[in-house]
Amino acid sequence: MTGAREEMLARVRAALGDGHGRAPEIPRAYRHEGEHDAGAPALLDLLADRLVDYRATVHRASPLSLRHTLAEVLAATVPPGGRVVVPAGLPEGWAPEGAVVDDQLTAAELDELDAVLTACASAAAETGTIVLDGSPDQGRRAITLVPDRHICVVRAPQVVQTVPELLARLDPRRPLTFISGPSATSDIELQRVEGVHGPRILVVVLVS
Repeated sequence: MTGAREEMLARVRAALGDGHGRAPEIPRAYRHEGEHDAGAPALLDLLADRLVDYRATVHRASPLSLRHTLAEVLAATVPPGGRVVVPAGLPEGWAPEGAVVDDQLTAAELDELDAVLTACASAAAETGTIVLDGSPDQGRRAITLVPDRHICVVRAPQVVQTVPELLARLDPRRPLTFISGPSATSDIELQRVEGVHGPRILVVVLVS
């Protein structure tokens, strides 16, 4: 075994040549920021367009109309008699009457619920990507992956243009979930199937 290991390492060293294993410099000439400030109307329009293209549903609201809009969205999205799970830190007034507050619900218990309502950490307009980071208003990753419907509130100051700007806002030590439309895959014969790795339905309430 020792002889085989030494032979393999010798081949690796020979393949590296005179570089002595030093990695080459990685060019980083890509854009680090966009042309628009966070929350600019153009970014909100672009994010909405990308999300719709990914088969998500987008509703617009103002801070004053948010509670009313959420009530309408929940009524239209959740089946009659359906139950909604919410994180413990969801802002006051967002949750519908009778909502189930997550208290370490099991996967089986989450599977019996019809929808989840959360906030988000940030979003990138160019890629139509929303990120959750497990903050109190977003909750555990499990509650946003098991229920079939996810209603997510995105506020204008959270929307940036590019992915580098998005990543700069995130803490890599947190449990990050990147969402670009409803969960979907086309792995088998290029046939799109939704709801494989998470919610089949994504509804975004974009607050200007």
